[in-house]
Amino acid sequence: MRARATAQLSKLDQAIIAAGGPQAFKRWWDSIDDRESKLRLAYDWEWLARPKQLPPPGEWSVWNLRAGRAFGKTRAGAEWIRWRVEKEGARHLALVAPTAADARDVMVEGPSGILAISPPWNRPKYEPSKRRVTWPNGAIATTFSADEPRSLRGPQFDSAWADELAHWKYLEDAWDNLQFGMRMGDPRCMVTSSPRALRFLRELEKDDGTRTEIGSTYENAHNLPEKYLKRLLRSYEGTRLGRQEIHAEILTENPAALWNQDTIDRHRVAAMPDDVARLVIAVDPAVTSKKKSDETGIVMAALCECRCQGEPELHGFLFDDKSGIYKPHQWGKTVVESYDELLADLVLAEVNNGGELVERNIRATEGGGAIAYKAVWASKGKELRHEPVANLYERGMVHHVGRLGRLEDEQTQWDRTQGYSPNRLDAATIALTELMLGVERGTPEVSATVIE
Repeated sequence: MRARATAQLSKLDQAIIAAGGPQAFKRWWDSIDDRESKLRLAYDWEWLARPKQLPPPGEWSVWNLRAGRAFGKTRAGAEWIRWRVEKEGARHLALVAPTAADARDVMVEGPSGILAISPPWNRPKYEPSKRRVTWPNGAIATTFSADEPRSLRGPQFDSAWADELAHWKYLEDAWDNLQFGMRMGDPRCMVTSSPRALRFLRELEKDDGTRTEIGSTYENAHNLPEKYLKRLLRSYEGTRLGRQEIHAEILTENPAALWNQDTIDRHRVAAMPDDVARLVIAVDPAVTSKKKSDETGIVMAALCECRCQGEPELHGFLFDDKSGIYKPHQWGKTVVESYDELLADLVLAEVNNGGELVERNIRATEGGGAIAYKAVWASKGKELRHEPVANLYERGMVHHVGRLGRLEDEQTQWDRTQGYSPNRLDAATIALTELMLGVERGTPEVSATVIE
């Protein structure tokens, strides 16, 4: 038991224990007069890292680090890129994230990103306008957004770091284009991601060229604030979401869920048809905007003519999800800007908690006075309102355009026996109810409706 526990510790952790605890170790550390040696030790990742944060030995094409929240997978990815450049001669590297902002804010400029972990004597230069990180030895890493798979066509790489693969909207296209470019030197790819029950991820882990390491949030507990850990335990430990987000399990179907991932995957499409009959933006506003608040659900959906099953018929398409924790003026601005950009027909908002304040917030936003708006009151329980929409999925009449990862997580993990359902899921149900289950599908009046 002790050997197993020691095997999960970094060399630094073991040194602290051997010294007699943190205070004794600090005294030893402070006694080191050689500043250069001290600095080099502080940037020695093999000394600082836990074993699971170091690449596996032997031959492999993909190192898949599937880990819970706050495990330290971003640091591991950044350090691996540094190792490839400094020790293994990599010169052409790709940094791929779900969005361009993620690549910049997490992989490059984040607190555990490439710039933050690089030592002063080998710090790379970052040029945001060129999406380029350049090291003193000439190695270049280019950032890419998985939202734009075509941007990966053409470039060649010897190394790639794919972050949060489970949340890439166009997962297959972006991954395939990345792999076609992995043709220089001894090409290797590292994946850092939280888990999701996607067939693609299960198949990737079964591939002979993949080495998978699984890590729990608690393995990094000594580096995390005590309040964070207590909140995590109180809110998620013992739940299905906790098994996924803390212990990094790839969950199979939740028997109590109305949706399952295979059904969503089976009817997923790469693009929306050109023939759009109606386009709506659904909003399920949160009551507050604090860090622990619920998200405001903001989901975009369209009703389009589809020949998916032979004869043309109208199907629903969910194509964007801009949900998040917003202050009222922020979500109002997001909704109004999206309405103008998409030339939407209608904004729908659930007003059970906000009443007239919801519409007032939208109208107060610049440009909000001219939008078509409908207030929605939910008169029935969560299961009764979601069930007809889930049936549309089963019939193959609803399609997700690309991957809507967080929304899909809510759909496949929400337990119908719970009274509460999350805001992204509620917003999607509001949109599809309006588009596909309403009495009239013509041009809507600016009025209120009730979800039956």
